[in-house]
Amino acid sequence: MVDDNELNRLRDIAAPAPGESAKARAFEAAMRAYDQENISAVTQGSVGGLRLTERAQKLWSEIMQKKLIATPAIAGLVALPIAGYATFHMLREQPSKFGGDEKITETLADKPATLKPAEPKQAPTGLEKDKKADADVESRDATDALVAPASPPKSESTAVGGAARQNALGRGVPADAPATINETEAGTLKAYKPAPAPTGEFALDGSTRTAPYASRVARVPGADSKLMAPQPTIAPADQVAPQEENRNRVQDFKTNPVHAALEDPVSTFSIDVDTASYSFVRRSLKEGSVPQADTVRVEEMINYFPYDWKGPDSASTPFNSTVSVMPTPWNEHTKLMHVAIKGFDIKSTEQPKANLVFLIDVSGSMDEPDKLPLLKSAFRLLVSKLRADDTISIVTYAGEAGTVLMPTRAAEKDKILNAIDNLTPGGSTAGEAGIKEAYKLAQQSFVKDGVNRVMLATDGDFNVGQSDDDDLKRLIEQERKSGVFLSVFGFGHDNLNDQMMQTIAQNGNGTAAYIDTLAEAEKVLVEDASSTLFPIAKDVKIQVEFNPNKVSEYRLIGYETRALNREDFNNDRVDAGDIGSGHSVTAIYEITPKGSGGEQIDPLRYGQATVNNGGVANADEYAFVKIRYKLPNEDVSKLITTPVTSANEVASFDQASTDQRFSVAVAAFGQKLRDEDATAKFGYDKIMEIATAARGADPFGYRSEFLSLVRLASALGDNR
Repeated sequence: MVDDNELNRLRDIAAPAPGESAKARAFEAAMRAYDQENISAVTQGSVGGLRLTERAQKLWSEIMQKKLIATPAIAGLVALPIAGYATFHMLREQPSKFGGDEKITETLADKPATLKPAEPKQAPTGLEKDKKADADVESRDATDALVAPASPPKSESTAVGGAARQNALGRGVPADAPATINETEAGTLKAYKPAPAPTGEFALDGSTRTAPYASRVARVPGADSKLMAPQPTIAPADQVAPQEENRNRVQDFKTNPVHAALEDPVSTFSIDVDTASYSFVRRSLKEGSVPQADTVRVEEMINYFPYDWKGPDSASTPFNSTVSVMPTPWNEHTKLMHVAIKGFDIKSTEQPKANLVFLIDVSGSMDEPDKLPLLKSAFRLLVSKLRADDTISIVTYAGEAGTVLMPTRAAEKDKILNAIDNLTPGGSTAGEAGIKEAYKLAQQSFVKDGVNRVMLATDGDFNVGQSDDDDLKRLIEQERKSGVFLSVFGFGHDNLNDQMMQTIAQNGNGTAAYIDTLAEAEKVLVEDASSTLFPIAKDVKIQVEFNPNKVSEYRLIGYETRALNREDFNNDRVDAGDIGSGHSVTAIYEITPKGSGGEQIDPLRYGQATVNNGGVANADEYAFVKIRYKLPNEDVSKLITTPVTSANEVASFDQASTDQRFSVAVAAFGQKLRDEDATAKFGYDKIMEIATAARGADPFGYRSEFLSLVRLASALGDNR
C-alpha cells in the first residue's frame, strides 16, 4: 500500500497539465483506486472487480512504470530486517520445541495465519457472494500492492464499459470518458446509484480540499496492521451536485391588476413592438424547461406574429386602428376589448436610403456558438437585403471600442462581409464607449430624410465604463436627440442581460429582438426588414378611458413594463414605442360589463353607487381609445381617437376574425406561462383548440411552431 506522503509525490508526477484530458482520466482512476485501498488494481486493470478503460490503464502504467520497477527491490530491503527483527522477538517469547518423537513443533511465527473454521451456515445469497468476491479481490490486491509489476494493457474488449461502471459506483473516471456497456453491465448500473467524488486532502484535478481523508470504518482483511496506511473514506452518497446558476438578467414585474372603472377609469401605456420575449420562451421550451415567469412578456408574444389588420389608405396617416369587443373564452362573465394597429407599409421602391452602423460586441463573453458566430451569420443575411446605395459602418467593442469598417456602400459587399468574418472575441465589455463611437459614426454619415440607425448586437454583458442600467438610460436618452434610431439584438442564453437591452431599446427610439437561431435572424433581418429598419411613427402612446356606466372593471393584458402615467399621454417629452413600416401592434383588455356578476372589487360603501349620465352624450360607449404619435422627423405629436360602442361587438367568440382569435390564443398562452389567476382553469387543450382553428394562412410556419410550443408546455408537466 502506498502511504499519503508517497501519494502526494505521485500526484506531483501524475497530475495532468491543462488540456490533458486523457491523462486527467487516468489520474482520476488512480486516485479513486487509492480511495478503494487498491492502487495495484490500476495496473491490473480492475478496481473492486470492475474493469478500467484501456486508456486509463495504459496511461497510469506509463506514469507508474519507473516506480514499480524499483518497488520489489526496495520492498525486499525494507521487509527483510523487519521480518528478522519480528522473528527474533517471537522466538524469544515462544521458542521452538522438540517433542519426544523428535518432530518440530511450529511456533506462531513460523505458522501461516489461518482463519478459524467457520461454523456451518445457511447457503449465502447471490448478493452475499458478490460482496465476498469483491472482498477477496480487494484482499488479494492489497497483499500484492507493493510488488505487483505493471501488467500489459488489456484489450479494448475487456475495457469496454469501464468508465460507465466506475461512475455507476461513484468511484470511476469522469462521465465524459468512453462508456459503452453490454446487457450484463447495464444490469449492474441499474443496481447502483451514482455517488459524488470523494473529498480528501486533494481533488482529482490537483486542487486543495479542506476535508482531510479519514479512516474507513469497514476495512479489508488485514487492514488493522500497523504496516498499512490509514484508509480514506468515501463522501456521503446523499451529496447533490449544485445546479448551474441562472445568470440571465431579466426585469421582474407584477401582472397588471384589475381596476374599478368608477375609481380609476383611465389606462395609459406605450406601444411595444419588441419580440424578444417570444424567442426567449421558445428556446426555454425547446430546451425542456418551462420559462421563468418574468421572461414572459405577453404583449411581445402577441406581437411576434404578423396579422392582417386593416391598414391606412395613404402614407399621410401612418397607421390605422381597429377595435373589437368579443366574449372571453376563459371567463363567461367578461369580454375582451381588442385594439389592433396596422402601420403603413412602405413599398420597397419608395424606401428611403439607409445609414446603418453595426455595433458589435466582441468581448470574451461572446465566445459561444450561439453568440458571435451566430451574430456574424445573421448580419451577413442583412447585408444581402440592403440596396446598393445604402451605407454600412462597423464598430466593435471589447476592452475598448474601435472602428472596423468606415462608412461603406452596400455595393461593396465583399469588403463588408470580409470585415464581419474577421471579427473575433476577447476582452472585457466597454459597451458605453462602443455606443458613443457608433452614434458618432452615424452622425458623420447622417442621411437627411433617410434612415439613420445603430444596430447593437450583444449579450448585454457591459462591465467597463457606464454599466448601470440608469446610466446607460441617460446616455441613450441624450444620443437619441441626434435623430439616430436604435435596434438591439440579443444573442446567447447564459449571461444574457435582457433587462439592459430593454432599457436602452425603450429609451432610444428603438426596438429589441432576441436571436437564438439563424431562422430567427432571417425573420427579423430579412422577412421583417422593412418594419425593423424603417420607422413610420415614433413615441406612440395609447390611452383608454372606460365608461363606468357600461364597464365595472378592466385589466390590460401585458404591457406591464410599458405603463405610463395618465399625464404622460399629452407630454411630448415622454418617450414611447415606435412603429415600423407594416408593423402590426395588438393590445387586449379584459373588461367586466356592469351587472355581469363577474366583478372582483367590492363597490365603495360611501361612493357613488350608480352612474347616471342623464342626458350626457356617449353614455352607451364601452370606452374611448386615444392614440398619440409623432412622425419620425417631427417633435410634435398628433392624435387619433376611436369610440368603442356596441357596433364594435360580436355576439360570439367564433364570430371574431381568424387573426383576432389567434392573437387571443397567444395571450392566453402567455398568461398561462406566467401562472396568472385569469387563466388558472383554462387548460392548454383549450388554447390548442383555439389556435388550431385560427391558424389560417401560415406561409412561414410561425403559427404551426406556436402549436408545437403549446404541446411542449403541456408535456413538460406545466399544469398550472
